Amino acid sequence: MRLGIFGGTFDPPDIGHLLAASDAVEALALDVLWFIPNASQPLKGDGAGSPLQRLAMVRLLAGDDERFGVDPVEIERKGVSYTVDTLAEYANRFPDATRYLLVGADILGTFAQWREPRRIRELAEVVILERAVSGGAPPTLGDADSSGVLQGAPRLMSRRVDVSSTEIRDRVQRGKSIRGFVPDAVAAYIAAARLYQ
Repeated sequence: MRLGIFGGTFDPPDIGHLLAASDAVEALALDVLWFIPNASQPLKGDGAGSPLQRLAMVRLLAGDDERFGVDPVEIERKGVSYTVDTLAEYANRFPDATRYLLVGADILGTFAQWREPRRIRELAEVVILERAVSGGAPPTLGDADSSGVLQGAPRLMSRRVDVSSTEIRDRVQRGKSIRGFVPDAVAAYIAAARLYQ
């Protein structure tokens, strides 16, 4: 079995997350990709959506697509979310699976600060998701990963989608439409819960 593990704040989950997940499923021939919203990230402040609200939105993002699962393991664990703990849990659950941890290229400069980064690489193949860049090549690992912890990690080019959760929250706060930024079900949830206002 080939498993993808895609964690994050997902505050809110957006079309970019969905397309990156779809590209990863196809490129890595995954049997299932698990979205894992965190309870709280040690290297980021808490967002505007509560853990349970973000979990609900990720479930709406995944919908009934059989390629995707949504796991509340980090929210149920409570406290700060450490990827190494989640990967250890997945290694126990699926000892014979090939596990892929999907991370955005934006973590290259901070990965060495994560808890037990070398252990993370033992528990899963780290795959760096990168958006296609217009007009130039993406930075090399050496440019961003001075620690060398991610040396040799495969890179997966995903479609360029210039959408960010920060922009979506800002648009909601300013009363602008988020149609096309998130699936309709997520937009409806945000409106009903009066999130980000």
